[in-house]
Amino acid sequence: MEENIVKTIDLTKNFKNFKAVKGVNLSVKKGRVYGFLGPNGAGKSTTIRMLLGLIKPTGGQVRMFGKDLRKNRMDILKRVGSMVEAPSYYGNLTAYENLQVSAELLELDYKYIDEVLEVVKLTEWKNRQASKFSLGMKQRLGIAQALISKPELLILDEPTNGLDPSGIHEIRGLIKRLPKLYNMTVIISSHNLSEIELVADDIGIINRGNMLFQGTLEELHSKSKGQICIGARDSRRLQDTLDSCGYEYRTEGKDVLLKPRGEDPEEILRQLVLKNNRVFKFVEVQKSLEEIFLDLTEGGEKL
Repeated sequence: MEENIVKTIDLTKNFKNFKAVKGVNLSVKKGRVYGFLGPNGAGKSTTIRMLLGLIKPTGGQVRMFGKDLRKNRMDILKRVGSMVEAPSYYGNLTAYENLQVSAELLELDYKYIDEVLEVVKLTEWKNRQASKFSLGMKQRLGIAQALISKPELLILDEPTNGLDPSGIHEIRGLIKRLPKLYNMTVIISSHNLSEIELVADDIGIINRGNMLFQGTLEELHSKSKGQICIGARDSRRLQDTLDSCGYEYRTEGKDVLLKPRGEDPEEILRQLVLKNNRVFKFVEVQKSLEEIFLDLTEGGEKL
C-alpha cells in the first residue's frame, strides 16, 4: 500500500488564458497533518477542488489511497470528508438536526452524531439553532458534518478564516487531535504561516500556481540560506569591497547583511581581510520561518 494518501502528478488547471495551477506534485503521508500554504490567489483552493473532484484538471493526475481519482471517483470520495470555504448548514435547524440531515444524505445511521458533537465540543449546544451560533461554532459544526462518515482523509480549506483568537484556538486544537483520535490524515489550507506552524507535520508552499517547497518545517529551515551580519571599522570600504565582488547585501545601521552565494563563509571573510577590511563582526544569522515564507512567496524562489 502506498505511504502517500494523496499524490498528484504534474497537476495543472487553466481557466481560459490563466494558468491557476502549474504542474503541482503534492505528497501527503498517512496519519499526518499537511499544511498547504500560500497567499490568497496562490492556487490552494483550485488544487483542493481538484482533489475533491469538484473541478476537472486541465492536465496531470490525482491519486488518492493508491488509486486514480478519475477512474475511482465515488469509491475514493466515500473515504474523504471536507469543508471548503464557509460551512453549509440549515440555520433554522439545531446542530443535532443538521447532522441528521448530513447522515441521511450519506445514507448513514445516527450512531456517530453524538460522538462527533463531542469531538468538536458542541454537545452542550446540540439543541440550539445553528443560526444562533458564533462563527467559530459554525465552523466546528461544518467540521462535524465532514466527520460524520468517519473519513480517512479530512480536507479543510481556510478553516480559521474570519475567526477571533478564541475561535482559532478551538479549531487548531481540534485539528491537532484528529490524527490520533481517528488515525486520520488532514490537509489544511491557509495563507497564515503562524497557524500552520502550530498544527502541521508537513507543509507545501504554493504561489502563482507553482509549488515552491514541500517537506517538514525543519527541512524548510535547514534548506533556506541564512545571512551574514558583518561589521567593519570602515563601513564604506566594506561596501565597496562587497560591490566589487558582486555580493547582494543591505545595510542595517553600520552593519551589513550579506546574502551568501553558496560559498563557505570563511572564504568570504578571507576575501574581506585580503582587501584590508578591519572586520570586527562576522555572524551567521538564521532567518525566521516568516522571513523564509515571504522570500518564497514574494520572490518566487524555490527550495
